[in-house]
Amino acid sequence: MSPEEIVQKQLDTYNARDIDGFMSVMADDVSLYNLGQSEPISSGYKAVRAIYKNLFEKSPKLNSVLADRIVMGNKVIDHEKITGRMGNDDILELVVIYEVEGQKIHKITVIRE
Repeated sequence: MSPEEIVQKQLDTYNARDIDGFMSVMADDVSLYNLGQSEPISSGYKAVRAIYKNLFEKSPKLNSVLADRIVMGNKVIDHEKITGRMGNDDILELVVIYEVEGQKIHKITVIRE
């Protein structure tokens, strides 16, 4: 799969709240960052899985709509509009940079408003 296909699978399984499918494209050493911070929000497969498992369980209406996507080599940059996060119906806009290596997402960097 191409980096874009891997990230699309991640988005599709996110919207389905399918934790196993979602984690199937994550590397063992996956890390989550907020842009501009040197320390990760979370690091490692088990820690990232726990965060998203909790999110999926507490967000039955979770949905992310892709507003725009840029693919540049192994990086996929998505502008996402998310609703239903933790029961909140307000739109959360994020830009997310996914870095793919060896068919897995290794790094996710989030840009928040």
